[in-house]
Amino acid sequence: MEDFLVINSLDVIAAVIIDLILGDPYWLPHPIIFIGKLIKIIENKMRATAKNNKQLKYLGGIMVLIVVLICFLLPAIILYFTWSVKPLFHVVNIMLLWTTIAAKSLKEESMKVYFALEKKDIALARKFTSYIVGRETQNLDEKQLIRATVETVAENTSDGVIAPLFYGFIGGAPLAMMYKGINTMDSMVGYLNELYTYFGFFSAKTDDVFNFIPARITGFFMCMTALFMKASCYNSLKIMIRDRNNHKSPNCAYPEAAVAAILKVQLGGNNIYFGEVVEKPTIGDKTRELQREDIVSSNKIMFLTEFLFAAIATIIVYLT
Repeated sequence: MEDFLVINSLDVIAAVIIDLILGDPYWLPHPIIFIGKLIKIIENKMRATAKNNKQLKYLGGIMVLIVVLICFLLPAIILYFTWSVKPLFHVVNIMLLWTTIAAKSLKEESMKVYFALEKKDIALARKFTSYIVGRETQNLDEKQLIRATVETVAENTSDGVIAPLFYGFIGGAPLAMMYKGINTMDSMVGYLNELYTYFGFFSAKTDDVFNFIPARITGFFMCMTALFMKASCYNSLKIMIRDRNNHKSPNCAYPEAAVAAILKVQLGGNNIYFGEVVEKPTIGDKTRELQREDIVSSNKIMFLTEFLFAAIATIIVYLT
């Protein structure tokens, strides 16, 4: 087991480097696409079978079990049969781990909003923002678009970067892919609205459980990046702890509060999802107004957090 953790940690670092260089190339079929299609197929069959909301709720739970098992077992079986051929094992493990990390793609997609706002093209900025957030964007003004983008970078630093790395360090590609399956289910069906309140219940709860530790780790390491952002680590930690519950999710407020504290801005507040207004408390102190450059700064915090966590996790693996 110790040998696996050591050699696997090098694979995780290699995957991080590849993601920084290549991101998610459009020409490469991404596993998340297939996971998404699987979830949709299962959802359609479950909905056709369910006779009432109670059945729909428990069928949603069965879907979680199916997706979790498939996402874990497929890479685990592949890696099991390549274990004796170490170069092939490493290539497969690295490639699969790479697909679970979304740092460069998150930066690229969020910066599209930044450049659209720089050109004063609010319609284009709304369009790009709609690609990376779940809320409705057609009536958002510039400040609201910046807030939405900064929030999604902060939240996805946990969901799309640190959480996959956390599970990747522990269990390699199988555990990281399992996490991505859980996170994809939550992003597709984990909504508290009329359509998904019952079917998405277990998907949302499972995602909450698996993000519990990564979200807090992300928030902590984000606060440490204040050293490089001309901000106070102590104040960032204080605000993160103070506002950690200012979100409907038990996890999202940690990275959002850390980013808000470092940037000295206020995040959170009401949003519209699927035509319904969702009331949310604010996060952070409104020391100054949000500016376009905060999108750039939030990405800088994301990469610094990734580097710090990867370095510390690798050191811990080698010392234990």
